[in-house]
Amino acid sequence: MAYKILTINPGSTSTKVGVFDDDNLTMKFSLSHPVEELSRYAHVNEQKDFRKEIILSVLREKGIKLEELSAVVGRGGVIKPIPGGTYRINEAMLADLQSMKYGEHASNLGALIAQDIATTLNIPAFIVDPVVVDELEELARYSGLPEISRKSIFHALNQKAVARQAAEKMGKKYEECNFLVIHLGGGISIGAHQKGRVIDVNNALNGEGPFSPERSGGLPVWDLVQLALSGKYSLMEMKKRITGQGGVVAYLGTQDMLDVEKRAEKGDKEALMVFQAMAYQVAKEAGAMATVLKGKVDSVVITGGLARSELFVKWIEERVSFIAPVFVFPGEDELRALAQGAFRVLKGEEEARKYS
Repeated sequence: MAYKILTINPGSTSTKVGVFDDDNLTMKFSLSHPVEELSRYAHVNEQKDFRKEIILSVLREKGIKLEELSAVVGRGGVIKPIPGGTYRINEAMLADLQSMKYGEHASNLGALIAQDIATTLNIPAFIVDPVVVDELEELARYSGLPEISRKSIFHALNQKAVARQAAEKMGKKYEECNFLVIHLGGGISIGAHQKGRVIDVNNALNGEGPFSPERSGGLPVWDLVQLALSGKYSLMEMKKRITGQGGVVAYLGTQDMLDVEKRAEKGDKEALMVFQAMAYQVAKEAGAMATVLKGKVDSVVITGGLARSELFVKWIEERVSFIAPVFVFPGEDELRALAQGAFRVLKGEEEARKYS
């Protein structure tokens, strides 16, 4: 039996939509939402009906028969920390998303829109591996100050999807393997995957691990405290310096890594040093994560948009290939990862988890 799955991935100013037969993509489109249109809404959640109607309109134009759908999958939003997996959307999840109890983000719309569409069709709606996936070992939560606990916020959807691909290449199941997964995007996350669980990972959003195109990464603590209390920046300005205005953009004034690579190739020494330093920090963090797995690593897996840079990947490989063989999966196919999560549940390979 073939399953037709609708996937929805909302971003801050766009919504990506895919239609799959099983896990084979048959249609994909991206909807742009001008800022002036979205500015009519005080909160992200209020955009639900607006975005949903556009999605349904385009699906009808493209001849997709909604009654043939088997499931709808939305990008998981900011909910409470949960183990990885595919979750059936339920009232408890919807309540947390609608109240924005754990945070306001465009990805919250994924579950809200998916549930609305699925309810009218009397089919299941799911989310898969949201950014708040938390499978940390208790030792990994200690920070060094009792007032602060380390948190798991990372590219869970793509990390787990490519780890499954790596396991398939090796003729094994994800749950049988140990991986170091390096996601290279606007933020960079490096996870230690042990037998299907991400037991340690840097907080890729709020300033841990290597610096990235737009995030500062971990900083010298003493100097950071002095800067924060210097009176030069407000609290909000400091947060922006760490997330959004840190990393490569702070050094070079751009987060366009193609531009940085071109500048480096043309002899810009500062661009070259910053580019290399980021690769150095990525490799260094991967080495630390290898100790979490006690050196028992089946493969190092590199993914994300920046993995398309052969030069950047080469610099990382030179430092980490001694740990384990390296697999590279450039880009991030989030729509397919969503479809695959639902497909595993629909065909009985995996049981849908319950959010409570």
